[in-house]
Amino acid sequence: MKENTLHEITFLPSGEHFLAREGMTLLEAQIAAGLRPDAPCGGKGTCGKCLVDLHTDEGVTRVKACTVSVTGPMTVSLLHRDQSTEILTQGEASPERIPINPLGIPGLSPGLLAACDLGSTTIVLYLLDGENGNLLATSSSLNPQTSFSADVIGRIDYAKKNSPKALTESVRRAIGDLLMEACEQVGKEAAQVTHLCLVGNCCMHHLFFGISTDSLAVIPYSPAVTGAMVVPARDFSIPIHPKGILQALPNMAGFVGADTVGCLLAARFDTREEMTLLLDIGTNGELVLGTSRRRLTCSTAAGPALEGAKISCGMRGATGAIDHVWIENGSLSYSVIGQDTHPELTPCGICGSGLIDAVAAFLELGILDDTGRFQEESLWPCQDRCITSGNLKAYAFTDSVSITQKDIREVQLAKAAIAAGIQLMCEQLGIKPLDIQKVLIAGAFGNYMNPASACRIGLIPSVLKDRISPMGNAAGTGARLCVQSQEEFERAKSLALGTEFLELASLEEFQDTFVDELSFE
Repeated sequence: MKENTLHEITFLPSGEHFLAREGMTLLEAQIAAGLRPDAPCGGKGTCGKCLVDLHTDEGVTRVKACTVSVTGPMTVSLLHRDQSTEILTQGEASPERIPINPLGIPGLSPGLLAACDLGSTTIVLYLLDGENGNLLATSSSLNPQTSFSADVIGRIDYAKKNSPKALTESVRRAIGDLLMEACEQVGKEAAQVTHLCLVGNCCMHHLFFGISTDSLAVIPYSPAVTGAMVVPARDFSIPIHPKGILQALPNMAGFVGADTVGCLLAARFDTREEMTLLLDIGTNGELVLGTSRRRLTCSTAAGPALEGAKISCGMRGATGAIDHVWIENGSLSYSVIGQDTHPELTPCGICGSGLIDAVAAFLELGILDDTGRFQEESLWPCQDRCITSGNLKAYAFTDSVSITQKDIREVQLAKAAIAAGIQLMCEQLGIKPLDIQKVLIAGAFGNYMNPASACRIGLIPSVLKDRISPMGNAAGTGARLCVQSQEEFERAKSLALGTEFLELASLEEFQDTFVDELSFE
């Protein structure tokens, strides 16, 4: 049958060959070949990030890999891939030195310990000394599931329409590879690891464990499994000791998963007397507000704009990305990742932190009005940077990197979702944003984000500008605490049970609040 016909695909510049099934797309062929292409839209043909050069007898044509089917032997040149993405691995040190007391395993003494933060975009693995909890090595990579979609909704959709098997196998294999890489760094064997603690959002958790994600796609978006798990690691292809165990922190509710529980533990939320706001901003935004006595959590669909997807020249925080923008002598200046060691490097895109800075600067210079619309070119202090197409304008950093009106709208949608969540949680607790005494920002985006820019665009209430502190990879810190101590593992469970979930979409005022927060006023 034709669909069983195989054709040789040659990928340049490596010259790697792969036998692809007839009818599959070039994007699917890259995934099957283990090349990890970038496909934020999940192969729907809308993001334009999977571009490749297709070589034919007529010449070379640049095409979207997701729109071209394999019909015969093909030669394809792969374009820039984010191999050098800056992945945040550091988190706050443990709040206090904890006794090392991992979960008991019958007939096995504790050996090396490992903790893994399974994020939607990146995976970070920590290898710890089982005797004193000291960090021995860290390894990290992009999550291979980004080849299927940038966001969890796209992956849930892929699993439903196809099968979750490819998503599950790819991430288990990636964690296994990172574990062995970390062990090799310090001359250890993976079989010496006896405990691995895993945190991740509800979707990542379910896909790793092979649990159906169908319940996450329909109201009320409840996870199929909420409780903490302790299971044999060998059942999930994790190459640690044959008797080794895999721990997973509990999920709390719809899209508020084990990673948020890890953040709560790292922040010692059960001891906080001051009103504290915890934000983990990524493809999905998780928020916690409260004190040790009462706290609320919610999830907001911020979308992948703040991680570079859905942005015309957006990219992850990798070499070549504009990561910060500021006003200097009345015009805009910017920095590029990697330019400190390679001054000749020119930007090839803009990442989330640079995007937030740019929008804040546009507002300050009058390039944007409060509705998010580009002003008339005559009002710009840097008119030579204006690109006009009909009635639409865009700001050009270079000939190849710009920010369009549509990009601004994507930022507005993302920031309005986060801001509405903060506002509505405050109302539920009977407080005002001014009453928040501390703001903790977890995750990579928060670590590199300029707090002043976030407040200028209304992502975070401006009254909180001087109360913001980054936490680094707080989810990873929580996982490290739990793998070292069964008491910390129990503490994490208690934090999850004692946190109230607020379903924003069920609140009558949510839509009005969201619309109000779209403005940059």
